[in-house]
Amino acid sequence: MGITIYHNTACGTSRNTLELIRATGVEPQIVDYVKTPPTRAALQQMIAAAGLTVRGAMRDKGDLYNELGLSDLSLPDEALLDAMMAHPILINRPFVVTDKGVRLCRPSDLVKEIL
Repeated sequence: MGITIYHNTACGTSRNTLELIRATGVEPQIVDYVKTPPTRAALQQMIAAAGLTVRGAMRDKGDLYNELGLSDLSLPDEALLDAMMAHPILINRPFVVTDKGVRLCRPSDLVKEIL
């Protein structure tokens, strides 16, 4: 089974999710998405496969979200994607991709649905 986690080591939820994956005996492919973000197309595919909206996949905590005016609900998905591509820290985490599906694992236990 191939498992990929889009991980941020500074995030407790991301670290917990990684540990839940490792507890199954599988070492996932770990992508530090802040340093190596997914392509725009890959991000859009993950968002759709997880059943989320673009806004639902965006991290809305932190100064950058507010500084960029991203709370404006009239912003189209393309503008939100532009912001996430320019500033990958705005991609909520962790996204996990397995043969069984894609989840934004917040809370961490959601990963169990696709392991």
